[in-house]
Amino acid sequence: MNIVSFLTGMAGLSVFVSLLLAFFLLTVQTKNKLANRLFASYLIFFAIDNSGIFIDENFIRTHFSLEFFRWTICALILPAFYLYVLSVCFADFRLKLKHLLHIIPFIITNAVFLFRLYLLRDIEKILFYEDRDQSSEMFYLFLVLGLQTIFYSIGVFLVLKKYKEIYEENYTNPRASIFKWLFQMAMVLFVLYYLSIAKNVVRYANIDFLWIWSNTILQFLVLSVTCWFVLKALNYPELFRGIDSKLLLARDILPKENKDITEARNNQSEVITRQILALKNYMAENEPFLDPSLTIQELSNQIDIPVRDLSILINHHMDQHFFYFVNEYRIQKAMSILKDPLKRDLTVLEILYEVGFNSKSSFNTSFKKYTNQTPTSYRNAS
Repeated sequence: MNIVSFLTGMAGLSVFVSLLLAFFLLTVQTKNKLANRLFASYLIFFAIDNSGIFIDENFIRTHFSLEFFRWTICALILPAFYLYVLSVCFADFRLKLKHLLHIIPFIITNAVFLFRLYLLRDIEKILFYEDRDQSSEMFYLFLVLGLQTIFYSIGVFLVLKKYKEIYEENYTNPRASIFKWLFQMAMVLFVLYYLSIAKNVVRYANIDFLWIWSNTILQFLVLSVTCWFVLKALNYPELFRGIDSKLLLARDILPKENKDITEARNNQSEVITRQILALKNYMAENEPFLDPSLTIQELSNQIDIPVRDLSILINHHMDQHFFYFVNEYRIQKAMSILKDPLKRDLTVLEILYEVGFNSKSSFNTSFKKYTNQTPTSYRNAS
């Protein structure tokens, strides 16, 4: 098997796996329909774009306009991924008219192609196709894709930053967090897209050997990533849960709150001190942190402090994110159990579930961050 056949085979397998996962996402019964449909759209657009490697040359020569349109589909891939990230991060996300702005590059590209390519005579289409790499149309298309890669890579990581901040101030359940999955996914994808930009630069260097090998390496990475998507989607369905994007961060609430309490500023310190003491006493006596899905809203209901005030109290006045504030109590509880000789028969796994964690990796990370030791090392040293 020569390298061209190998490249074609990998591309075909990658397209098949992408379409198979897209079919699964579109047909599976789930509450996450919008996120699944957007991810399926991303996979379908990607498959259409990637199919050009193995499409028969004779078919292209009899359907040039269809081939030119296929080229423009790539302008929809990153917008679909960006909207997918929004839909997975935020449970209240809905598609709106404003989101149609994301297809403007696709529309403009097709408008350009309409006058420059679609309306050409057959002989002119053949001449263009045979010398397409040196055409201004292809240069324009690569420029659009390069700008999209930069724009959406920034946009996606800003969304993830907002998600992480809201999550840490309002939630504690480590398994409900999808930040790690989406961050890994975005990093891998945008590395591939920036590599693709480099590959397109090689296209203009007229070095056929380098061009073929760069394509082969990229296709291998694409196939690996596509299979990784499939495994993640099938094995970790909890990754597709979102949070409420309307939740405010403490820094966004503070300016409004400060205006409302200008007259009572002299008494503020005393009130805050009492609230902090009451909160700590409640956490120690009632142990609400043992609930692995505890949220700041639920704690607010229990302690009878408005959620906005509680958010400011923990995230601003105590200078801790809610996520770390609650986990600190869980770790302290775990430390007392690990030191208790009467509970020596409990395994670390049983202890982490008992104190409110439901992920071994998250427990180990939090425990080591708090004590500079692993749970097992801490127990042995006690």
